[in-house]
Amino acid sequence: MPWPSLGGRTIPKSPNDPRPVPGELEAEASRPPRPRKEADPERECAVTRESRPQSEMIRFVRAPDGQVMADLAGKLPGRGVWVSADRENVGKAIEKGVFSRRFKAASKAELGLVDEIEARLAERCINLIGLAKKAGILVIGFDQVRASLRKTRPAWLIEAGDGAADGREKVYSLAKALYGEVKVAGALTSAELGMALGRRGVVHALLQPGQLVHSWQLAYRRLAGFRLSPEDHWFTAGDP
Repeated sequence: MPWPSLGGRTIPKSPNDPRPVPGELEAEASRPPRPRKEADPERECAVTRESRPQSEMIRFVRAPDGQVMADLAGKLPGRGVWVSADRENVGKAIEKGVFSRRFKAASKAELGLVDEIEARLAERCINLIGLAKKAGILVIGFDQVRASLRKTRPAWLIEAGDGAADGREKVYSLAKALYGEVKVAGALTSAELGMALGRRGVVHALLQPGQLVHSWQLAYRRLAGFRLSPEDHWFTAGDP
């Protein structure tokens, strides 16, 4: 759906709208690499009370009407409450009234918020895959992926979670034989991968080294906290 505009100006998006503002992801691809920080800042999980890197957490903010919103980018104004980026802990935060205690005010958070977060994280991954294709660092197709593997080490193998095991095993076996352990993502369906690339479905893809790899890795690891990651159980020869 086209991004809404009024009088030639883009209308600011709602914090809960997963769609990127026009040019937002393109700007990320063209932006020169940022200097790496020495460490990922740690935050305390409001549920477990354990400190974890910020990249492994979800920040939540409270709207003036008391509604709790997930601030996936971590940029919304106001006080934030951090929860480990997984379905179990966010669900506990909602069920046990953690947000009201931490915000020190009555806060409304429905269980549907967990599914909303999953959808938004999946949308983020899909958008990054589409952008990687535009940047020329995404290879798609069984034969094309295997040919790319013979030339250079992949940053990530991306396999549809509902794809056939035979083809997936052949791709992974080749990658493992050439490079040892490789990173594999399998939480997206063939339809979701196809959506990112304007196709009906995509089963095999490969992300080459490039500017977007770090963003993809962070986005995918957070998605894996809310959605089954079948790659953890796909391969008997070793954990990808």
